[in-house]
Amino acid sequence: MEYQTLPLEEWNESHVRCWLESIQIKKQYVEKLFEEEVTGPVLKEIDDKFLRKIGMKGGQIELLIKKRNDMRKIAQPNFQISEDCKTAASAEDAASSDPTGAGAGTGKGVRALTHGKQRHQEDKPKHEINSQINAAPHRKIKSQVENSKHQGNDTSIVTVEGVNKFVSPHTESKCRPFLIEDNNFKYMKNTVLPPETGFIDLIIPCHEFKSFITASALDRTRLQAKFAYEVIRFASACMNVRTNGTIHFGVVDSVENKECEHGEIVGIKVKDKDWYVDALDYIDKCFAEKLQCETARHCIRPPKFIEVIEKGTEDKNFIVEIDIEPLYSKVNGKYFEVTLPKFHEDSNKVSYEKKAVYQRVGSKSEPVKYEDHLAFIQGLQSTDARRKEAESRNTAGTESTDDLGRKLSILLTDGRKSLDKSLWYILVTNGCGTEELQHSHFLMRMNIFCVFDFDADSECSGLCSKYKEQRATNFHSLQSYSKDQTMSTSDLIKQLHLFDQTSWIFCNGRTHYLGGDDPCDEDTWIRTKKKSLKKAVSIICDEILPKGSFIVIFLLLSPVERPIMDTFNEFYEEMHGMEYIICIAECRENYEKWASRAQLSCPNREKLDEISVVGMKLSHVDATVQDMLPVTDYTSHIPVSNKGQCNLGTLEKERMFSLEILCVDECNDIKLDVINKEQIQEIESTFYRGGKVSWKNFWLAEKKFCGEVIEREACEEVRQILDGILHRNSSKLPVARIKIVHQPGSGGSTIARQVLWKTRKGLRCAVVKLALPVSTVCDHAVKFREYEEKDINQCLPVLLLVEDCDEEYLDDLKHELVTAITTKNITSFKPCFILMSCNRSNTPEKLCKASPLETVAVTHKLKDGEKLLFESKAKELERQFSPKFIITFVLMSKEFNEHYVRDFVYNVLRDIDHSSFVTRLMKYVALLNSYVQNSYISLSHCEAFLGLGACTNDEKNKLRQYNFKSNLTDQAKLIFIELRENTTWISSVCIIHPLVAKEILHQLSENQLQSEIAMGLLQETVLFQHRFGRDEFIRFTRALFLHRFKKSKGDDVESLFSPLIEHICGVEKCCDKAIELFKKAYECFGKDAFFAQQLARLHYNYEKFEDAKFWAEKAKSHLPHNSFILDTEGQVYKKWFSVKIDKKGNDDPTSSEIIELIEIALKAMECFRAAQAAAKAEPDNMNNSGYFGEVDVGCRLLQLLSSLEIFHKNEESEKCELVSYLITEYIPDDIKKPWSKLHSRLKGLHRNIYNALDWISEDLSYFQTDKSEDEEQNSKVEENPRKWLVKKTKVFAKFFSSKFPSEETNEGSRDQNSMTQLMKSMVICKHGGGNPTTILSLLSDLKDERSAQKLETIINLYSKDTTNLEDSSLINYILCHVSLGCVCPSSPYLLSFQKLRELSKRFLQKRKFFSATAYFLLTLLYWPDNAEDIRPDPGKDDILKLAVDSLKRQHDEKIKNVPVRKKKIYTQFFLRNGYGLIKIMHRSRIEKLIKGSLNERRFKWLNGEVWKTNSVRQALKRVHGWTEDGKVFVRGHSQKSKIEMLPLYYASVPQGNENVSFYLGFSYKGPVAYDVQGTS
Repeated sequence: MEYQTLPLEEWNESHVRCWLESIQIKKQYVEKLFEEEVTGPVLKEIDDKFLRKIGMKGGQIELLIKKRNDMRKIAQPNFQISEDCKTAASAEDAASSDPTGAGAGTGKGVRALTHGKQRHQEDKPKHEINSQINAAPHRKIKSQVENSKHQGNDTSIVTVEGVNKFVSPHTESKCRPFLIEDNNFKYMKNTVLPPETGFIDLIIPCHEFKSFITASALDRTRLQAKFAYEVIRFASACMNVRTNGTIHFGVVDSVENKECEHGEIVGIKVKDKDWYVDALDYIDKCFAEKLQCETARHCIRPPKFIEVIEKGTEDKNFIVEIDIEPLYSKVNGKYFEVTLPKFHEDSNKVSYEKKAVYQRVGSKSEPVKYEDHLAFIQGLQSTDARRKEAESRNTAGTESTDDLGRKLSILLTDGRKSLDKSLWYILVTNGCGTEELQHSHFLMRMNIFCVFDFDADSECSGLCSKYKEQRATNFHSLQSYSKDQTMSTSDLIKQLHLFDQTSWIFCNGRTHYLGGDDPCDEDTWIRTKKKSLKKAVSIICDEILPKGSFIVIFLLLSPVERPIMDTFNEFYEEMHGMEYIICIAECRENYEKWASRAQLSCPNREKLDEISVVGMKLSHVDATVQDMLPVTDYTSHIPVSNKGQCNLGTLEKERMFSLEILCVDECNDIKLDVINKEQIQEIESTFYRGGKVSWKNFWLAEKKFCGEVIEREACEEVRQILDGILHRNSSKLPVARIKIVHQPGSGGSTIARQVLWKTRKGLRCAVVKLALPVSTVCDHAVKFREYEEKDINQCLPVLLLVEDCDEEYLDDLKHELVTAITTKNITSFKPCFILMSCNRSNTPEKLCKASPLETVAVTHKLKDGEKLLFESKAKELERQFSPKFIITFVLMSKEFNEHYVRDFVYNVLRDIDHSSFVTRLMKYVALLNSYVQNSYISLSHCEAFLGLGACTNDEKNKLRQYNFKSNLTDQAKLIFIELRENTTWISSVCIIHPLVAKEILHQLSENQLQSEIAMGLLQETVLFQHRFGRDEFIRFTRALFLHRFKKSKGDDVESLFSPLIEHICGVEKCCDKAIELFKKAYECFGKDAFFAQQLARLHYNYEKFEDAKFWAEKAKSHLPHNSFILDTEGQVYKKWFSVKIDKKGNDDPTSSEIIELIEIALKAMECFRAAQAAAKAEPDNMNNSGYFGEVDVGCRLLQLLSSLEIFHKNEESEKCELVSYLITEYIPDDIKKPWSKLHSRLKGLHRNIYNALDWISEDLSYFQTDKSEDEEQNSKVEENPRKWLVKKTKVFAKFFSSKFPSEETNEGSRDQNSMTQLMKSMVICKHGGGNPTTILSLLSDLKDERSAQKLETIINLYSKDTTNLEDSSLINYILCHVSLGCVCPSSPYLLSFQKLRELSKRFLQKRKFFSATAYFLLTLLYWPDNAEDIRPDPGKDDILKLAVDSLKRQHDEKIKNVPVRKKKIYTQFFLRNGYGLIKIMHRSRIEKLIKGSLNERRFKWLNGEVWKTNSVRQALKRVHGWTEDGKVFVRGHSQKSKIEMLPLYYASVPQGNENVSFYLGFSYKGPVAYDVQGTS
């Protein structure tokens, strides 16, 4: 019994828990109250003191108390009935025999009101009084229920003591079929049988009820006398009037019990069934003649004991029933006179009443009056005739049969015309026999979400074995659906591959499974598995599938046991009824047993029968369901390389579930007689209103069922690029790219799918489902390519459409595909895969310019030819549809003209009710659609927000109580569009177009600011706590507040915060509102650390540093090891430090202010170092911001210190004393004590900055940009890491070399012995020789002379004696020589090649750590040289091997698990013709040989065109090597040595073992091979 149908004082802990969940109390508090055994009576008296004691917070307490009080208030006015009304009610009760109206007290008075309408009213005054009493409470309750819909209640049912009996009467039950002996038939306690009846047509039995509760407790003699009295009295009355009848013992009669309802099933205790059977022996004593006794024995059937079941108890009560069947052949011409037994207490024995003839008068058995006796006997002849005729009619008439086919159709489709994919099905079944398996094909074609299978042998010999032959299936146990609190619903769906393949749940174990899930008996199952079943059902119904999107089918194929019955109870409870449950059973016995147990949850047996299809052969079910399907059982086809086609079965297609495969004959399986004009118009109007184009749109147009889909000119551009890739071989890569970038709503997605549709017969085409891992997509793509092909080298290319994903995903996918191709040793003259990406961008033309050869831009702007097409199509559609059904197309034909969109929205919103719930929903959807791409709100969320879909007690209502669309205003109907996800088919709601959404938000914000709308959204608890689609809603709402705009993603601007926050701070000019929003979001999202981080950022940007510090620490407390959080804390102090200095201007700070400034700066640097340490430990990202932050603050701190008068200057106004203070033990007396806490930290300043700069330099060596100096001129220093590093290095070096003359003097001629090692290194840094990145950046100069001059200056600064150089200095020194050799091989400052080799041997010490640059130099210097390495030298091979292995090891440690895009290997040098340093050529030199813009040059590097350039081919040297199983090797310094090369383009590597040649490059990962080609 659900809590809605019980009075509050009868609620148990479970009922209270359900109510608490319905008012949105947090789950942990609900469970706590459940543990505290809070029942209904406790809930009535509970106070905030108790709630605080168990740990509830104030807000939750206030909500609970308020809802509890509101619930009680709803009931109270209904009992404030006037005394006159009470008196009238009492008068009516006294005159009526209906016990439910007894008494004038509160409870009974309400009962009288409850059933007043059901009574037969004989006098008008009573009826009028009753109507007056009923009217006011009904209106009051209805009003209060409707007003409570939007106050957090999930139901419109009033659930207060007393009132529930007014709202929800007892559930009706059905009598046991006459004469049927069914052990599975059971009654449900407290349900109500139909009223007692008189005879109707003599065949339909009349019924009489007897409570018998008191008598059942008597001893045998008294009980049998009482039982025989009632039976024989009723039986003789039925026999005398020749009607069938049944007398029921254990059912309340109106005379017997005023506290229960007439006909209510209560049941009686049966001490011994034989007592009741033997009681019929009184027949021989009660009937006057022997012949009458024999006849009575034939007519009075033995007693039947029907079990009465009650939820929550194992007590056994029974209804004892006696059937009476006076057949014509037995009773013809007879009447029956009886003497009834009665036990007399005085004599303590049974005596008999006077003889009497009984007959049925109405619903009672009354004696025939003496004066009517003769007439009664004379009338028997006609009575016998009627009985004979009735029996003849009943025998001759064929048994009426229901239209089970139509019933099955309606139940399975939920009233729809056909069985389509809009509904999911959950199958609950048990053991399936061999014959049933032959007729189970209909299940293979249904959209089955999961199967609850209670057959442990199902996988081997049952239904599962048949199903998995045709459909892809994942095997699970009930425990598979258990998830901890940290796992989201989305994660569980991904883990179990739900919606992709059918989940087959073995509910009672699985034989032959090594995992140990053994089947068990009922008792063990209840103890060990029932709880898991409850969790699985709860998760599916509460979190995965919204109500109305699925139907549960109980397919009973064998005798049922308790577990499958319990499954019904669980679904009934979770789904709040049987609206979407059906039962199919061929065997009635199986059904009866199932239904009897099902009555524990659904007492109404008629309701169970309504949702059940019983007696229909499974073969008939199979044929009927297959006929209902909108598609034929049609095998799909895909093209093959020999220009033919091959079959693609459903099983194979589902196994590649990460791909939405487009077949050659896509949609050809649609039954033309099923799809009608209305459905075609619905498909068309959905598309032209803004919905995503479907394959049906193209198919219908192709079949001339509707107009053509307009093809924009960009479609032809894409096909031209595709044609170039396929036929002109413009791409040499195994995986080619085509990019479609489009303004939102400009038709980019339609263009991409048009290309797929047009090419589906020549290529294998599919759409990638982004929710799945790249590795899975790659695996399925490779299988799709090779499916049914003989030669994997001759397969057709696969065209994969990837929509709305970032470049990292595409790079990952491309990398995985290339690796797979290489591993399989595939050699193909055409690309194996073509990735066609389709992404939204506000600046598509800009992105197109970045890679024009593979990119197509789509904008709202129509070309002249397109305008004519759109105008013509608009006119055609206007004749076919109402303008509101094609509004998006009309806007598109107007090129989304700003004025047109503004006027359209203005007309839509005119006279809108800003306070209505629909308008609020419109605001929230517009807010999300405006700022978050591809956002939506699930239909289930929208219904919950509008208060729709509430539970109803009207059991005749088979449809939803409310409909979403019918509850929308005209304005909302015009701008909302309902979309369905292609995989899950779950509906969602968004606005017809992003530009329309932005304009709606703009115009609505004139009445309510966007900050207020956003705050309202955060306060809508029903949206945040609604279960279905919650993960997506949370994701979109998080993005609304956290996602920043980035130009690299195609956005117009680079924003510090999310665009919404930027709008609030910029347009609304209210930072405080933005702060309040973030604070609310922080609480709303469970004190999310990233919201605290944004609060810190927002505060420090508005110079509220104390608050910024608070929120940064708050964020850190949640995620203490997150490098980005720690970096934000550093940024707080960095900004604080900068602002304080800037505000001082030219004013000298006081001593305390100086100390404060230094403290803030040092704190910032400490935070940045903590971020650096955290970043190193993070395996999935490379966050280097901590190093940049430390250098920024450190350099600014040096500037501050150098401006202080505390430190004396020398004659040249240089801070020599400050430098001495920072790098030696020296401390000036003036600051010795005041700065006592700062000395040790400041003396580490130089080393900390130097280490950070060194780390950044090495980092840039791995990921240095491809820019040369001419492109860098236009970029800001802050946006270019290389420029930034050069600038900061100079600032840092200049400060620590300040005691020496300025740069203009000839420092190389100075007495270098007077310079300390530190000072020398700082001077070198100042000139750009301080680290590898700044050294190599000198090579980007357009003029080689300038590069050579700078490098010579740096080399000249070093001492001639290099033995005392630090390791880092020696590395830089050697690299300067190598770089100088690239631009000026004849320079007099160059050391010999042999000398450089000797110097580099220091890096061979195995126990000492050296940077990657040291091993990089060893690779360059010890690569075999034609002049230096004429003889074989194994020692040099060892050096080369050590260097290559060390580079690879350090590279792998550096890269970690970051995305492929950041793993791009940067090649610094190449091998060219020559010897010594001449053979080493820097990449910048090759760049100067390639013509074209930066983007064109990049594309040439990407597709290998660079190696076709004559100047490059002449400059570089081809190296000869060989391949072994796809790996490339080259000879070292001896014949036996071999060095493995890293081929950057695997497609060019010949398969097998062949001789090859290639261009050699040197990278920080080791030597790499370009343009690998086989040699004869």
